[in-house]
Amino acid sequence: MDGAADLQSNRAAIRQRVLRKNAWRLLPLLTLAFIFNMIDRTTVGFAALTMNRSIGLTPAQFGWGAGVLFAGYCLFEIPSNLALYRFGARRWLARIMITWGIAATATALVQGPTSFYLLRLLLGIAEAGFFPGVTFYLACWFPAQYRVRVLAFFTLGVPLASIVGGPFSAALLGLNGLAGLQGWQWMFIVQGLPAVLVGFAVLAWLRDTPEDAHWLTQEERGELIAMLREEPKAQPKKALFSALKDGRVLLLAAIQFGFVLGSYGVGIWLPIILKSHGFTLFSVGMLSTIPYIAAVFGMLIWARAVDRSGRNVFHLASACLLGAIGMVISAVAHGIAMEMVGLSLAVLAVSSARGIFWTIPTQFLTGIAAAGGLAFINSIGTLGGFAGPYLVGVLKQATGTFSAGIWAMAAVLVASAVLTSTIPLLLKKAR
Repeated sequence: MDGAADLQSNRAAIRQRVLRKNAWRLLPLLTLAFIFNMIDRTTVGFAALTMNRSIGLTPAQFGWGAGVLFAGYCLFEIPSNLALYRFGARRWLARIMITWGIAATATALVQGPTSFYLLRLLLGIAEAGFFPGVTFYLACWFPAQYRVRVLAFFTLGVPLASIVGGPFSAALLGLNGLAGLQGWQWMFIVQGLPAVLVGFAVLAWLRDTPEDAHWLTQEERGELIAMLREEPKAQPKKALFSALKDGRVLLLAAIQFGFVLGSYGVGIWLPIILKSHGFTLFSVGMLSTIPYIAAVFGMLIWARAVDRSGRNVFHLASACLLGAIGMVISAVAHGIAMEMVGLSLAVLAVSSARGIFWTIPTQFLTGIAAAGGLAFINSIGTLGGFAGPYLVGVLKQATGTFSAGIWAMAAVLVASAVLTSTIPLLLKKAR
């Protein structure tokens, strides 16, 4: 009996060591990649502080251009993830980063609405498949019970990008006139090029499968493979087209649409909302970090609670509801302090929702169905990244205030919470 207990204890120690090694090997670089990904997506809101007047963009035109990135992203999401499955995550994620870095840098060349739309569209096409590709990749290295924490660490890239990107973007806008370029042009160049370098680092550092993990011993690789094979699946889907027709996949896509709409609706317009209160560029850069600092701590604490309870559906619905409450507080606030409290609550909630959400589809999607199914969920859900900025821009232009757009985002988040509550029923029917 003691021998069996010792063996079990030894295996548990090996498994913990494996997970720790994998986390240190994979997560820092992938999180850094996600930080640059989010910077290249969202700091266009800072560029707008001077770029819109420079190239003649109205609020609606800016909202359309900021969001059209997601049209390109959605169109190429599934093909990109199928290519990742075919060629391997290491090569394909590196390709994504290198090409999006080039496209982001080229945004410095825009001359008006048409070229702005075109470069944002190309940026979306270039980075299509990155987030679901990493989600698929991490599912190949970490068992399901650890994925909330792993994905929470990875999705820290969202708030960290804003914490770093806000003050940095404001500082780069101050380079106006250097070498004959405007500050917003320097912003795109300086923030776009590092993604290319990180792409080459991904190519050199990652490995495609646990069998190739040279940082693990043979015994450790065996335990990792055993852990991944042992985890239960809720009637797994392995065929691509059956996964795309699965009601669970369609429901999850609709849920993600809601919280992504809220995430980008706030994130892209936040610098302009703050500037409307009369703050300087420096103050806008610093104040814009507050909601995302709150999100960093909130995401980690929330992920730990989800891992301990295992109630990811309950916590996802709670996050969507909390996001809606934050939006309402912001919309009815009469001062910048309460407005920031509301926006911080909303950003914390929708950022936490992202990490919780992506643990659900990997419970029933495997193989090529995981590559294509995760991409399909993300492509439909990410349309919220187009709808959010455009919705806020159109309603701002129509009403003269940001309140109408914030109320609309709150309503969509409530709808996502309601849809989330139906997930257990669908999962039970599919068993």
